[in-house]
Amino acid sequence: MIERDSIRFGDTTIEYQVRRSERRKKTIQVTIDGGGVQVAAPMDTPADALQTLVRRRAPWILNHASDELLAVARKRFVNGETLPYLGRNVRMVFETADVRTPEVRFDHWRFSIKVPRELPEEQRYERIRNRIVAWYRGRATIPLQAGVKQWLPRFGGGPVPDVLIRDQRQRWGSCAQDGTLRFNWRVVMLEPALVDYVIVHELAQLTVRNHSDDYWKLVVRIVPDAQERRRKLRNVGRALPL
Repeated sequence: MIERDSIRFGDTTIEYQVRRSERRKKTIQVTIDGGGVQVAAPMDTPADALQTLVRRRAPWILNHASDELLAVARKRFVNGETLPYLGRNVRMVFETADVRTPEVRFDHWRFSIKVPRELPEEQRYERIRNRIVAWYRGRATIPLQAGVKQWLPRFGGGPVPDVLIRDQRQRWGSCAQDGTLRFNWRVVMLEPALVDYVIVHELAQLTVRNHSDDYWKLVVRIVPDAQERRRKLRNVGRALPL
């Protein structure tokens, strides 16, 4: 007997296929193959019990499944939806107003967003998204510059490198030959421990200009749990909504 179901984990939709068997008596097994996420279960296992198990295994699934098997749900930009900021889910509240372009305000850990009354529906998503992205990019500079100044002494000090904010969908950051650090604006969606990891990752390249063993030894010396943060960053990054 084969069924299909799905769960939401953060902003990621995990679809899975359930195979029930009379021969399987107690254990439930979650695996990943070319067909996606597979759940093998006894015949009488309730669907909510399977959902609970898949949700509990979600971090493992995100770590092992290809991007093609996972779908990040597109925001509809309606009241009650959330966006992450420094690791916290921040609720969005929308208001129709006499404004020329969407306006985003962050107030007491809430996004208050004004939407033009005459905004055509076919333009709504992109126009709102563009303003939200602009807000994140503007907010990213201060914590990332502060983080660079905070962590730089751990590498022996030196001139504070320039910090630029970019839209690098496939990279969290980069270090140019002249020492300029470029960060993806999405970094400020992450929890502070992961923001620090991204900063340390780039600062380390000012000392070791490759990803050799010496480089990773330096990163781990500065952040002893770097590998754990790296794994978490990979999982969280896949679920970011913008």
